[in-house]
Amino acid sequence: MTAVRQDAWSPDDDMILAEVTLRHIREGSTQLAAFEEVGQRIARTSAACGFRWNSCVRKRYDEAINIAKQQRQKRNYLKKQGLPALSSADTVLAEDSENGKNELVTADSLSMEAVIRYLRQWKNTVQELTRQVRTLEKELKDKEELLAELKQENDRLNKEVSEVQTDYRVVNDDYKALIRIMDRARRLAFLSEESEEEKTRFKMDANGNLERIE
Repeated sequence: MTAVRQDAWSPDDDMILAEVTLRHIREGSTQLAAFEEVGQRIARTSAACGFRWNSCVRKRYDEAINIAKQQRQKRNYLKKQGLPALSSADTVLAEDSENGKNELVTADSLSMEAVIRYLRQWKNTVQELTRQVRTLEKELKDKEELLAELKQENDRLNKEVSEVQTDYRVVNDDYKALIRIMDRARRLAFLSEESEEEKTRFKMDANGNLERIE
């Protein structure tokens, strides 16, 4: 059974804690897993490692944490796009002897081959994004052309509807005028018949026959 240390934390212990925790953040793992790994390496409990990180060490590595989170986002993005993931760089924390300030240095930053590999990966990513942009631009152009055609068709149909409505109003007015003319003609014919009947007179002659009086 491994003995659990009870002594004070040394700068090396803090550096190991920061290095492992940042690596877990960058790789999308949990801090709990990082604390367990650190505890096994330096013979401390994961709870002690977590308390040390949150109460003391974390404050000194805000910028490094942000960088690790950005690397995790890039890794997740490349994974979703089906592109090769960035190589996992072992994190090294170096202490500046002059001012005692801890700085984040990665193994990839020390390797020219790793830098070239990184740039090639991002070149592929940029090329893929460029292809996607071109595809989207073509789709947008096609949709704009389709929209213009539909607008022209809509204008044509609106014009036809307007013409049909105008023709309907003209026919309707003509029909109403025809009805009025027919009504007037019927009234005139009825009055003419009554006038003829009123003008016709008869008288009886000596023999008892009716004789029309002009």
